[in-house]
Amino acid sequence: MRDATRGRRTVTGLAPARTWFPEIEPRTASRRSRWVEIACVLLVSLGASAIYAVIQIADLATRPEPIGEQVVALNPQRDERAWLDLAYQLTGHLLDLVPVVLVCWLLWRSRRPHLARLGITFDRPARDLGWGAVLLLVVGIPGLAIFAAGRALGLTAALAPSPLDAQWFTVPILLVAALRAGVTEEVIVVGYLFERLRSLGWGRAQIIVGAALLRATYHLYQGVGGFLSNLLLGLLFGWLYTRYGRLLPLVIAHVLIDVVAFVGYPVAAGAWPALFGLDG
Repeated sequence: MRDATRGRRTVTGLAPARTWFPEIEPRTASRRSRWVEIACVLLVSLGASAIYAVIQIADLATRPEPIGEQVVALNPQRDERAWLDLAYQLTGHLLDLVPVVLVCWLLWRSRRPHLARLGITFDRPARDLGWGAVLLLVVGIPGLAIFAAGRALGLTAALAPSPLDAQWFTVPILLVAALRAGVTEEVIVVGYLFERLRSLGWGRAQIIVGAALLRATYHLYQGVGGFLSNLLLGLLFGWLYTRYGRLLPLVIAHVLIDVVAFVGYPVAAGAWPALFGLDG
């Protein structure tokens, strides 16, 4: 079937949107107020994470031992007492979702689908899930290769995962962490930021590259490998979003990738610690 608005064939189950976004907001806000809004949203969410990641990579780079010989904790325990550890982690994940609620409120529209300006519709859940699973394979395998290359070249820090048997709630909390990361990053960095930058007159390529650089920057704590793999992921996800206008497949893919990383990685690291630089 051909899309009359583009003059080319569509992909079954993932048809391109008529425009980048289904609805263009009237430009009632000034450019200055729009930039202030963007800055505030980012500084209470992933922009703040990017700042901390830059400081952390500077910390790692200025230590006596090379980055490749250092270890970064992945989802570390917050307290030795189980109930406090659970309370800290649940509270942290829930508070991290507040900026998502904020951008949904900012871009909410009165008629259905209410979150269309974020690229969120729930009309094709099965197809969105299927495309998310496909993206898991497309992104996950190259990501592992980049991580392994970074470890081999000494450019990527070793990631020390949380033991899956540390507490009865460890695995459920890791699944919550994966859900929180997927929702937060894709809704803010893709859905919200793409819409706002487009309203400011940025071009497609500028938005894709800018958002990908932000995504890569707040993963700098992992080293060069983490930066590069997330830059490539951001470029791919940005292109897919501007091409098809759907956010849920990206959210699903991100959640699945993080489930594999948070739950599968500890299993692999425990089985082959030398491969992951954790045998010391």
